[in-house]
Amino acid sequence: AVIGRPAHRVSVAEALEYVAGYTIANDLTDRATVFRRDMPQIGTDWLRSKNAPGFTPLGPWIVPTEAIADPDDLRLVLKLNGETMQDESTKDMIFNVARMVSYASQSARLLPGDLVLTGSPAGNGMHWGRLLTDGDVMDGSITGLGAQRTRCVAEVAS
Repeated sequence: AVIGRPAHRVSVAEALEYVAGYTIANDLTDRATVFRRDMPQIGTDWLRSKNAPGFTPLGPWIVPTEAIADPDDLRLVLKLNGETMQDESTKDMIFNVARMVSYASQSARLLPGDLVLTGSPAGNGMHWGRLLTDGDVMDGSITGLGAQRTRCVAEVAS
C-alpha cells in the first residue's frame, strides 16, 4: 500500500482513506547477514539484511486505489526460474491491508509515498530451504498490479 496523505493513529475503518494506491514490492532478505556472527549479542540485523543495492524492487507502477475493487482479494504469484514458489490470495492474510496501515500509523507518522508492505505468503526461500543465487530470476505478479521480473546478480567485492 502506498500512502497518499499523512496518517497518524488512524482507525482500521478509516485506514484505506490514506492509501493512494498499490504496487508490487519484492521484499528481499540477505539471509547470510541477518544474524550478526560478529556481534551475536544484538541478534538479528534486519537493516543490513534488507537494504543491499537492488533490494525491494517496486512496480512496475502504482495503481490508484480506485482501480482496485478489493485489496483483500488479489492473487499473488511468485515464480523462481519458472517454478511456482508462492501462489496465494491476499484474502488469506492474517491481517488485512486496512488493519496493517492502521497498526503502522499507531507508532509511526506515515507520509505520502511511504509503503506498508503486507508480508510474504507461504513459499518464501526459507520455506523451501532454497536461497537465491547468482543468475536466479524471480517473476512476481499481483492481480491488477502488473508483473515484475528480478534477476539476481552476485555482488562483486570491491
